[in-house]
Amino acid sequence: MRQNKLALAVGLLMCSALTAGSLPALAEVAPTTAAATPAPVVAPPVAGGSLPELTTLIKQNSAAVVNISVEGGSMASELPEGIPPELAPFFRGMPEMKPKGRTRASGSGFIVSADGYIVTNAHVVEDAESVSVGLSDKRDLPAEIVGVDKLSDIALLKVKADNLPVVQMGDSNILEVGQWVVAIGAPFGLDHTATQGIVSALSRSLPDGTYVPFIQTDVAVNPGNSGGPLFDLNGRVVGVNSQIYSRSGGYMGISFAIPINVAKNVVEQLKTSGQVSRGWLGVEIQDMDQGLASSFNLNQPDGALVASVQPGSPADKAGLQAGDIITGFGEGVVNSASDLPLLVGNTPVGKQVPVKILRAGMAKTVNVTIDKLASKDGEPAKLADAKVEKGMLGVLVSGMNADELKSNKLDNGVMVQEVLGDSPAEQAGLEKGDIIISVNNNPIHTAEELKSVLSSAPADKPLAMLVMQDGQTRFIAVNKKL
Repeated sequence: MRQNKLALAVGLLMCSALTAGSLPALAEVAPTTAAATPAPVVAPPVAGGSLPELTTLIKQNSAAVVNISVEGGSMASELPEGIPPELAPFFRGMPEMKPKGRTRASGSGFIVSADGYIVTNAHVVEDAESVSVGLSDKRDLPAEIVGVDKLSDIALLKVKADNLPVVQMGDSNILEVGQWVVAIGAPFGLDHTATQGIVSALSRSLPDGTYVPFIQTDVAVNPGNSGGPLFDLNGRVVGVNSQIYSRSGGYMGISFAIPINVAKNVVEQLKTSGQVSRGWLGVEIQDMDQGLASSFNLNQPDGALVASVQPGSPADKAGLQAGDIITGFGEGVVNSASDLPLLVGNTPVGKQVPVKILRAGMAKTVNVTIDKLASKDGEPAKLADAKVEKGMLGVLVSGMNADELKSNKLDNGVMVQEVLGDSPAEQAGLEKGDIIISVNNNPIHTAEELKSVLSSAPADKPLAMLVMQDGQTRFIAVNKKL
């Protein structure tokens, strides 16, 4: 069975609460940012074995947290697109699935300037026809959507008001696992609800979260918490609550927040131009594991492995190749694939950046001029039938004609037509329809060429096989068994 590099065994749910015929939206991503004024609230130190005192922190920050109500168009009666199979039985057949006219949703947000700028999640206000903000003094004000950035799941709102209470912004780069954090929001519409927990992990990569290294916490977060702030014990915002990891649709001890340092850049761009401009490198990357590290003669799996380079991209112009391992970008260190997108996305368009790579075990540096991120191309064309020839490692492969290669934007490759059960190929995740592009950096053009490369490869180490699966290229480590 194929192991998708971003696949999750359970559902990721957004934390905005939907009512009157609506459902919790599925995973998207969000960051936030802004300025602040009041003095930080410093919580008393935690004595050995005791819990932090949080009442002062909550009292002094609750007024800057708002409840956001959204009114949108009519709902469809179908299940939400992309809903995981595990969650389908939970949603299917529920009364809320039936169309009931206009939808109403609620979420959370926080005030970042005294003149009315408010940060929330993009998925809270997406496709909204009207947005209103409930303040702590019971006022309910109409809000203008200044800008929305879906890639980071951040939105910036503006209400007409003065002298509003604001939050203090923190530094998410200094967060540590085990640190106490507090969330304030409106789960299920229950405004100014406070929950506490610890940072469980940092720099989590999630589906559709390319530009966000999430903060994982065990803070209780539920539908309606989306867009609300996550505070440290100094009363500073260090994250924007965004998603939960759940089998049931409710809180199960795992929630995710956008680091505030990610959000700051997004919010500033939304405020000044209404949109976000990101740098673009033009590579598809994946994480290294020990098997791949061994196949590349590395002692440990560090860096981002380049699975493909888009023709004409900045990476292509700079000479980056599939099989390169990126270990540094500018001043930043790339320990894993999740480190690179944020470094690239925050780089100004047109800037030349030194990129450190390992190629065939040799360290080198290439200079890349970053371009602007643009929309992706459509799906690749379907493959035509081809004559099957016997392959190795428990696979049957076929050669590919010029049209098949062109439709997949490849120069070479052989197609997998069958995978034998309990074979090295099956254990590595190969499936029918996959395309084997190279083995140990040797391009594969025919079935005979694949046999030759496999026969000459060392038997005591995994093979680094570059394959195309579902239109995307990635490296897999295949243990050779003779």
